[in-house]
Amino acid sequence: MSPPLNIVVLAAGKGTRMRSELPKVLHRLAGRPLVEHGLDAAAALAPAATCIVYGHGGDAVPRVLAGRGLAFALQAPQLGTGHAVMQALPHLDGRAVVLVLYGDVPLVRPQTLNPLVEAAHGGALAVLTATLDDPHGYGRIVREDGALRRIVEQKDASAAEAAIREINTGIMAIPAGRLPGWLGRLRSDNAQQEYYLTDIVALAVADGVPVKGLDLAEPWEIAGVNSPRQLAELERVWQRREADRLMDAGVRLADPARIDIRGHLHAGSDVSIDVNCVFEGEVTLGDGVSVGPNCVIRDSRIGAGTRVEAMSWMEGTMVGEAAVIGPYARLRPGTELAAGAHVGNFVELKNSQVGAGSKINHLSYVGDATVGARVNIGAGTITCNYDGANKYRTVIGDDAFIGSDTQLVAPVKVGAGATIGAGSTITRDAPERVLTLSRNKQFTLAGWKRPQKNKD
Repeated sequence: MSPPLNIVVLAAGKGTRMRSELPKVLHRLAGRPLVEHGLDAAAALAPAATCIVYGHGGDAVPRVLAGRGLAFALQAPQLGTGHAVMQALPHLDGRAVVLVLYGDVPLVRPQTLNPLVEAAHGGALAVLTATLDDPHGYGRIVREDGALRRIVEQKDASAAEAAIREINTGIMAIPAGRLPGWLGRLRSDNAQQEYYLTDIVALAVADGVPVKGLDLAEPWEIAGVNSPRQLAELERVWQRREADRLMDAGVRLADPARIDIRGHLHAGSDVSIDVNCVFEGEVTLGDGVSVGPNCVIRDSRIGAGTRVEAMSWMEGTMVGEAAVIGPYARLRPGTELAAGAHVGNFVELKNSQVGAGSKINHLSYVGDATVGARVNIGAGTITCNYDGANKYRTVIGDDAFIGSDTQLVAPVKVGAGATIGAGSTITRDAPERVLTLSRNKQFTLAGWKRPQKNKD
């Protein structure tokens, strides 16, 4: 029977080169804090317990990660990676394998971590390594007769050691029962005067504990974030992976280098996405959906065959089949469009339901409204839903026609088949199948002259 798995995530660093008061692990990649990406990979391994070691920024990290069933250990002062793991010891099961991860290394995958954990079963110490063309900045793997014997940090390496291209990724799987003894023997007599977790490798060798090095095939998985530039570089790695996933599933991207997915995008067959689109949260695109350039879609479901034209913004929206949205439309939370609905340029909808085949094509605001089927709403129409303290609902029946430049002052109902004359302000319910309008009498003022500029 396999030992339980405990995970320790080191997340205490300030990230001086980020030049920010925000703890480094809370900077966002693909719309989420860096540390959450590593936690997702860890969760896929079904750990019995996970401990976050935090420090810089006070309790900012525990606040962001609250509610996930995690343990937290404060590292103050911060005296190196070995010292950080010492703080987690009270939260670890002595029978477990302890997997050490880093909160600023967001791209590591479960399929990489699982073999490392398995390699530590039976009491071995397993180290994830990689071979880089430019190993600068990483600890070097020192081998003797092919066996991993120790790790030397960059600042402590001799010229010969610095020439080694095999590096330590920092990710280890460690027998928990050995950890207290090894950590208690660490010393800080090194260039950084810190307690290095990497020094436990030499201690394991001295104790006759097997040390296994597993080579990483994809070095981008262990790339860390220490500066805004590195964060931007990893963002593009992440986004390119997401673009490749979509294209492999049949999605047509106008340019895979110009898409941003900050959450999860699920797409059916024959979906096309133009350039510079941003998808946030949970977004589902049905079969045959097309999305024009420069759109933002957040937490929305879009039915098959719908067209989202350029420059449209959608959040918390449900859209039926064969609808047309935009260009320049804004659909706010609570909006639902039935099949075949049209929402055109410079139209804003909020918390409104629009029936099948209805059209709101130009320059209108429809908020807190229920719009029936086959309704036509003319340009410049407004549902006046807010009195400064409370919001009220507008109900428009099937087949109604709302003339341009109309104000519907809620709460108000427009009956099925009713027509509202252009330029009306409707403050009382309008009956079915008749014309309702409110309009001042037009007049012409004879002899009126336009004002002229004064002459100096």
